[in-house]
Amino acid sequence: MSEGLNSTEPQRSASKTALGVAMTRAFHQLLDGEPKILDDPIAALLFGDELRRLIAGRAGQLPDPGLAGLRAHVVLRSRFTEDRLAEAVRRGVRQYVILGAGFDSFAFRQPDWARNLRIVEVDHPGTQAEKRRRLAQAGLSAPSNHEFVAIDFETTSLREGLLASGLDFSQPIFFSCLGVMIYLTREAVDAIFALVAAFPAGSEIAFTYSTRDRAFSRLAERVSAMGEPFQTHFDPEQLRQDLHDLAFSEVTFLSLDEADRMYFQGRDDGLRPPLRAGIAAAVVGPLASA
Repeated sequence: MSEGLNSTEPQRSASKTALGVAMTRAFHQLLDGEPKILDDPIAALLFGDELRRLIAGRAGQLPDPGLAGLRAHVVLRSRFTEDRLAEAVRRGVRQYVILGAGFDSFAFRQPDWARNLRIVEVDHPGTQAEKRRRLAQAGLSAPSNHEFVAIDFETTSLREGLLASGLDFSQPIFFSCLGVMIYLTREAVDAIFALVAAFPAGSEIAFTYSTRDRAFSRLAERVSAMGEPFQTHFDPEQLRQDLHDLAFSEVTFLSLDEADRMYFQGRDDGLRPPLRAGIAAAVVGPLASA
């Protein structure tokens, strides 16, 4: 997740939670066994010596990346999203927008099936500047099908910001919005869903959401102390109805049983599905192909 920033304001530093998520993906590569839930060799490259220092001392204000439950959730949501994206590509989607991209690495490790995608990363300038710095430090350059777009979800129209990109609004788009909605106002979240729903049939959004849960209170206190407080929670059934009302024809909530069956079976490293999923996807209108 990345906190909002209006491009007319003084530039803020990169989102601490976004850095924490990237570090958590890196720890999955280092601490967990095979097969990886998410194969992300880029994550560790973004930290270099910093990663070794954090392993040694767990220094700084980042969420603890050593927690297996947190690692499981972070890699599960990305793997689910990328699997849904692959299905969308098979039905003809050729555009991918990552909302609140943070330090997402998909564009820099994209598989062959993604080469014809237009990949647009949306986030605030502070986080994007830090990501560019880390990419350059790691000797990584952006692929030709990738584009950065700086937008503040709270103060700038997402549609307006995306219009300045190379996206084709007449064609379906796959959106991901992971670890973002909980930090936005309900009005900003509703605007994201409404925008996606207005795209052509076959467009899709994969996203994470949270329910009100006492177990979240400790984590909420930690991220609030970092200046990125939780704001929006959902009732899943009401959310499903709201999405159907917006003309999403297919709404999928990933259950923990499904997550276990699809991604965690046969592991001998002790990594298990997280205690809660809060991961979903919604497709606009009838699917482009049966």
